[in-house]
Amino acid sequence: MFFKKKTELSGPPESQPEPTPSLLEQLRSRAGTAHLPQIVMETIASELEKLEKTDTAIAEYSTGINYIELLLALPWNISSQHKLDLARTQATLDTWHYGLGQVKQRILEFLAAKTLCSKARQSILIVDDEEIARTNMIYVLGREGYNCHGAANGAEALEVMAREEIDLVVTDMKMEQMDGFELLDQINHKAPEVPVIMVTGFATVSSAVDALKKGAAHFLGKPVNLDELRRTVKEVLEKKIFVQMSKGPILCFTGPPGTGKTSVGRAIAEALQRQFIRLSMAGLRDEAELRGHRRTYVGALPGRIITELKRAKVNNPVFMLDEIDKIGQDFRGDPASALLEVLDPEQNIHFTDHYVELPFDLSRIMFIATANDLSKLPGPLLDRMECIEFSGYTEREKLHIAHQFILPRQLKVAGLPRSMVKLTNEALSMIINDYTRESGLRNLERQIADICRKIAMLCLKSSDRPEERIVIDAPDVTKLLGPRKLRREAAEATLQPGIATGMVWAETGGEIISVEAALMSGSGTLLLTGSLGEVLRESAQTALSFLRSRSGDFGISDDFFKGVDVHIHFPSGAIPKDGPSAGITIFATLLSLLTKRPARRDVALTGEMTLTGRILPVSGIREKVLAAKRAGVQLVLLPQANREEVEALDADVVEGIRLQLVAQASDIIEPLFDSLSCALTP
Repeated sequence: MFFKKKTELSGPPESQPEPTPSLLEQLRSRAGTAHLPQIVMETIASELEKLEKTDTAIAEYSTGINYIELLLALPWNISSQHKLDLARTQATLDTWHYGLGQVKQRILEFLAAKTLCSKARQSILIVDDEEIARTNMIYVLGREGYNCHGAANGAEALEVMAREEIDLVVTDMKMEQMDGFELLDQINHKAPEVPVIMVTGFATVSSAVDALKKGAAHFLGKPVNLDELRRTVKEVLEKKIFVQMSKGPILCFTGPPGTGKTSVGRAIAEALQRQFIRLSMAGLRDEAELRGHRRTYVGALPGRIITELKRAKVNNPVFMLDEIDKIGQDFRGDPASALLEVLDPEQNIHFTDHYVELPFDLSRIMFIATANDLSKLPGPLLDRMECIEFSGYTEREKLHIAHQFILPRQLKVAGLPRSMVKLTNEALSMIINDYTRESGLRNLERQIADICRKIAMLCLKSSDRPEERIVIDAPDVTKLLGPRKLRREAAEATLQPGIATGMVWAETGGEIISVEAALMSGSGTLLLTGSLGEVLRESAQTALSFLRSRSGDFGISDDFFKGVDVHIHFPSGAIPKDGPSAGITIFATLLSLLTKRPARRDVALTGEMTLTGRILPVSGIREKVLAAKRAGVQLVLLPQANREEVEALDADVVEGIRLQLVAQASDIIEPLFDSLSCALTP
């Protein structure tokens, strides 16, 4: 027994497990292999040095650890690789969305410019005081398809760069007049976007480190290995081209709700093969939510932009700032002003989050903002974006979208086979016109979903599942959805003096309004009701003053305003109304009232009027025409100054409706008052 124990004790010692590296050592190791920018490496090293002297039990220790882990997790130099393919992108956009020709055209134009940028022939400047070495490098790189220039020293190189567009400089280190380091400093100062490859016969570790610290893209020793030179030049230029192609535009999609602004952003990300980030800005009131809190505060966090980039793990996603016009503002700051740095191409290269406190390059991100009403955006913020308008859909487009996208999606949600239910064009047209009068598609999808749910319930109630295909026609729509919810105001309205039909544009799209006027005994006062803004009030006063100044031309008594009050009312008083497009409608209403001639209700007007009767141009022509069609209007009177916009309207927009251009107030009399015999003298 004793011998056995002695033998066990005298055996070889068991191998001890290697000690587990500490948390700080793990962070230092991760930082060493992360290929981070120099300033980030220095910051991490400084933080680690402080943490080594900090007690792990205090709160500052965990705060420092979280800060270093955030710096290591951010995609400083990580970009998603993608190959631009114009045909594939167009096919993706067409598959996801029907119509929206202007939006698709803008995206394709952006991609076309990037594609040409990637295929352009690159120019290289070879700087070397040895003619043989310079000639050999020019010959080798010229055979690779590059456009090569030569210079004997730094001074000649700067002269060449002054007259030629250079994409890359390959320079020797030791030269007369101006050596490679001096040339590198000059290039960094005058053309920092041009990469520089240093070449020298006195290659040492210290010289290579000095060159890279001063901004050189790469370092090669002499004699130059030509294969290595070709490979290095290709890598540096490909990286530069990728950075240029990654810089995205800052677009703002504006238009009525339900027109596909957010889904188009997703389609763009899919087409570009980039990650998609959506950040809702609605109700955002605290500036710190965007820019983060300073680390001196308890519970400080980085801003939502940095947080989303950390989650995406790439620095070039498609980043959508949704509902940017609904940002709030209070004592905690102005988030809209904080976006100025984010959306300015000249500033977002060095975006600084309050928590990170280091510049992060946002220029590779393709920012897309969405808004319903651009008037709510600050001018400086709007100036930094390129606005693309999403107009409302025509009835033909809605029919196509309902058949191709909405109905199959809602049938799947309701658990019905796609081949089981069919909605005829007549049924869909009835839903569009009598149940869902809107510019977008949201209510249309709700009504189709309601029909699909009712069909699903009928299938469950029946003993056997119907094998025949169910066809929903126009009469069936009323049985499923109930009585129609909307009526065609213009087509069904009765004629009455003192009422005219106008067209306005709101954030929900084009709308039809009826302007009413009445006379009553009084003291010559103009009364305006209907929750009107200052612009509309001035338009009403202008129209009345024009009528009083030209009353004789209308056959109206000169003193018609004496002893009476004129009341002008815009129905739907709970809805605020303002804008420079109702002046001519107010004039038509007053003219109808004072001449006791009813204006045609199937004629709609839009345009601002001056005190001399001249009609000024307005915006939102397409939306207003579509709104007039939905209301059953037969004739639309538009300002002559909007001729170009009218001529650019698509055929299906003007189908079934007549458009007439008017330049003076006199031009509306004949089409608006069939039996009005008086003529206004210009």
